[in-house]
Amino acid sequence: MADHLALAVSHQHLAEAERRDAAARENAARLEAQVATLTRELESRTGQRRVVGHSRQWQDVLAHAARVAQAETTVLLTGESGTGKEVVARFIHHASPRGGGPFIAINCAALPDQLLESELFGYERGAFTGAVASKPGRIEQANGGVLEEREFQRLGGTRLHHADIRVIAATNRDLHAAMQRGEFREDLYYRLGVFEIELPPLRARADDVLELADLFLREIGETVGRPAIGFERDARRDLLAYPWPGNVRELRNAIERAVILADGGLIRSEHLPVSATRKAPAADAANAPLPAGGVNLDALERSLVIKALAQARHNKTRAAKLLGLTRAQLYSRIEKYGLLES
Repeated sequence: MADHLALAVSHQHLAEAERRDAAARENAARLEAQVATLTRELESRTGQRRVVGHSRQWQDVLAHAARVAQAETTVLLTGESGTGKEVVARFIHHASPRGGGPFIAINCAALPDQLLESELFGYERGAFTGAVASKPGRIEQANGGVLEEREFQRLGGTRLHHADIRVIAATNRDLHAAMQRGEFREDLYYRLGVFEIELPPLRARADDVLELADLFLREIGETVGRPAIGFERDARRDLLAYPWPGNVRELRNAIERAVILADGGLIRSEHLPVSATRKAPAADAANAPLPAGGVNLDALERSLVIKALAQARHNKTRAAKLLGLTRAQLYSRIEKYGLLES
């Protein structure tokens, strides 16, 4: 009887220990997931995590950014809209000795001329109707961080303020051409353009498209509640084939739309707005009449192979995917059309 009682107590203790162990493991997993989520959120907000991409063009940008980050040099970031200029600006800031200071972003194009001065330099009480209290400007707020210029006066004030700041400017315009046309001040151009970094458009860094798409898939999935589980093969092919005129911003918007439509499943071609863009010309071509003189199929196929190789920057695997061929089939056509030197 005593042995049975001892055995029952032992089993009870073992079961309780197993429950505690299971609860501890579950709690640890939950905490680990929370830490990972918060870490990703923090890294995303500080600009560290989203600086992704292994293409040569993007790595050149990051190499220049990392080098200039250690200096106090004014930086001018140029490139098409949506290429990631603010991401690179934050990367420079956080990699610099000023990384612990504030990063103040100002969209000058969004501010009316009459508000820009007060937004940058602040104002004193009574400087204009409604100025019931003094307000520091963005330059003053950036003290110890990143912006320009070193000395300024508040609107309506007389005292000279000093700001320990650094400027990183960004634009999607060709400022040098604008300066030559008399549309941009020459002295301002030479103040801003000390160290210029040109960001490539996404179509010039096609190797990064899928990596960025996977990143956006994870980020957006965390916010919608039912994240998509991945991309089907045709969807990936569409992502690679599309030229992305809106660059990284357009890619992120396309992935956000696709995640919502996929509703927790795989993202398919029809979930991507780019697939309709890609297929529309093909539909028009299918309905168009053939030329009276006939079609040279070999010449047409040769031009498609050349175009795919150029778009894939002679990456044979990606070019084959664009054409819907195997690598062996692509090599056969390269040899057939005398493109071995291309």
